[in-house]
Amino acid sequence: MKSRPLVWLSFLAPLVLLAALLVVFYRSSGGLRFNSPAPVEQIAFERVVFLPDEIVAHVRNVGPKEVTLSQVQIGWLNRASWEFTAEPSPTIPRLATARVRIPYPWTEGEPYEIVLFSAAGLPFSHKVEVATATPLFSAHSFWTFSMLGVYVGVIPVFLGILWLPFLRNLGERSYGFLISLTIGLLVFLGVDALHDGFEQAGELPGPFQGMALILIGLSISLLGLFTLTRWLERRRTGLEQQQGSSSALLLAYLVAFGIGVHNLGEGLAIGGAYALGEIATGALLIVGFMIHNLTEGVAVVAPIVRSRLGKGEGAVSWLHLLWLGALAGLPTIFGTSLGAFAPSPVLAVLFLAIGAGAVFQVVIEILSQMKRGGPLGAPALLTPANLAGFLAGLAVMYVTGLFLAV
Repeated sequence: MKSRPLVWLSFLAPLVLLAALLVVFYRSSGGLRFNSPAPVEQIAFERVVFLPDEIVAHVRNVGPKEVTLSQVQIGWLNRASWEFTAEPSPTIPRLATARVRIPYPWTEGEPYEIVLFSAAGLPFSHKVEVATATPLFSAHSFWTFSMLGVYVGVIPVFLGILWLPFLRNLGERSYGFLISLTIGLLVFLGVDALHDGFEQAGELPGPFQGMALILIGLSISLLGLFTLTRWLERRRTGLEQQQGSSSALLLAYLVAFGIGVHNLGEGLAIGGAYALGEIATGALLIVGFMIHNLTEGVAVVAPIVRSRLGKGEGAVSWLHLLWLGALAGLPTIFGTSLGAFAPSPVLAVLFLAIGAGAVFQVVIEILSQMKRGGPLGAPALLTPANLAGFLAGLAVMYVTGLFLAV
């Protein structure tokens, strides 16, 4: 067996040699020309805030070198130069941010184009089709956006949970239809979240690697939840009937978690729409998500319909129902506030990917339970009733999603 110093030397030697190689290449340029004949500068607008007689542009330097801002122009058809201040400095290092404050007497409802010029003369523009006052954080505004989350995510989910007494009286075939319908709902949610994630990832500046964020989010939720589920199953003890209830309850919590992360993304969309002044879009999103999320309550309770918890016996079962509804619905409140007061495209992509992965992991778990005749007690996978339930789940989500079209 090799000595410990030799083992560490074998680990450190490649790193030291690579560092030396990089220094040599940087100093000699490898015979290549490092300096571009034209400056390569990139500025990304992350957010534009409209305050009384002032416009604040939050920008980030996403280019390879630092950028110095030298001029600002504002207008639409005709632009005019305007005074500005940049915090913390007009010179923005790579990947750093700056707040560009422009004392400008803007008018509600009018379009504006904001153009920043670097010291090298390169323009970076951002268009605002309808200017409106940006909501600022306060107790009242936080309460308002929190109530939007309650209307969109919490109440509809609990309304869906209220169907539990009806669902627990379903026959064998009808229950298989319900479980398959749940799978259809979740598959639709997962694909929809991935679609939104890819769409927003394509709009992220290159250094943030939108596709990598999606891969990281999917890995965190898929592998993380799978590991957690297997660990909890190994620790489960008790009688076989109790194990069945425990498995069904665990699956219900997984469903609620996946839906909760997805609803966080919905909240981000609603809060962001209102923050940008897109009132009509925000109102339509609220109505659509309220209808959309009613079915999510059914998906949450479907795994426990046939367990002891689904029979409504005792206060403990109702306590679990409250926790399940809160886990699925309350993230919407956080999402609406975050989207309105501190929007982050990077976090939006990451949360969408985590939500999609969580939903797909739940689908895999439900299919596994059905295949091995687990605590769900549903019939075989491929039956006419189950196929009809799966297609019905897709159709329900598609039809309710029509209310979200803008």
